[in-house]
Amino acid sequence: MTKTQIQVPERLLSEIKEFARCREWSLAETFRRGAELLLETYSEDAAPASQPWQPPTSGSVGWKGLNAGQLRDIAFEDQSRNLLAP
Repeated sequence: MTKTQIQVPERLLSEIKEFARCREWSLAETFRRGAELLLETYSEDAAPASQPWQPPTSGSVGWKGLNAGQLRDIAFEDQSRNLLAP
């Protein structure tokens, strides 16, 4: 087994530590399992992405003609209805 050092953002590290604690795993075991899962999930023969992924734009989803304020008002109306629904 090889010992290594990695850098992890504080928030991610605290989440990983809690994840490991709940399962009674060491931090090293948690990282090993995560790495194994990545290797199983992403096959060796998968071609690398030619461009970074970008989320789709909303130009074709039916919001044409509404400004930001109108969209906000509709979103709050939907939220209010959902909160009041049984």
